[in-house]
Amino acid sequence: MFATQQLVKEIVDSKKSAPPNKVRRGAKNAETAAKVALMNLKLHALGDKSLPQSERIYFQVYLPKGGKDKSKAMFFCKKWSIGKVVDYAASMASLKNDNNKASAKKLRVCHAETGAALPMDSCVETWLSSADNTLYNGGNIIIEYLDNECNDIEDAGQYLL
Repeated sequence: MFATQQLVKEIVDSKKSAPPNKVRRGAKNAETAAKVALMNLKLHALGDKSLPQSERIYFQVYLPKGGKDKSKAMFFCKKWSIGKVVDYAASMASLKNDNNKASAKKLRVCHAETGAALPMDSCVETWLSSADNTLYNGGNIIIEYLDNECNDIEDAGQYLL
C-alpha cells in the first residue's frame, strides 16, 4: 500500500514539473473561431432568401432592451442603405418602427463596440470597407430606439452580455 502511494506521488510530482502542453494560441485560432462563428450564424440567420449568396452580409443583431428576444441572427444585402437594414430588421424581429413620425423615437443601427449610431443614408458596403468603426461579416450590430438628437448608445457593452 505504501509503495503504491509513493508511486502515485512520484507520477503526480513529475506531471507538475513537466512543461505545460503548448497549445497554439493567437491569430490562427482567432481566425478559425471567427470562421466557426460565421458558419453558426449562417445556419440560423433570418433574411430574404432571394438574395444571392455573394451579396449577403451576416450580423448578430442585438435587439432593443426590454424585448422578449435578446438577439437574432440576420442577413442583409451589402448594397442596402442602413435605413433599409433598420426597416427589414424591424419587420423580421416584429419591432415597432415609427421612423416616419417626426416626434417618435427612431429605431437606429448602432456599432456594437463604440455604440455610435450609423447614418441612415449610408450604405452597408461603405461600413464594411471603412478603416474606423468597421463592420464585418459575422459581426455584431445593435438596434435600439434613440431620441432624434441622440447619436449613440451610452453603454454598448451591456447588449453583448
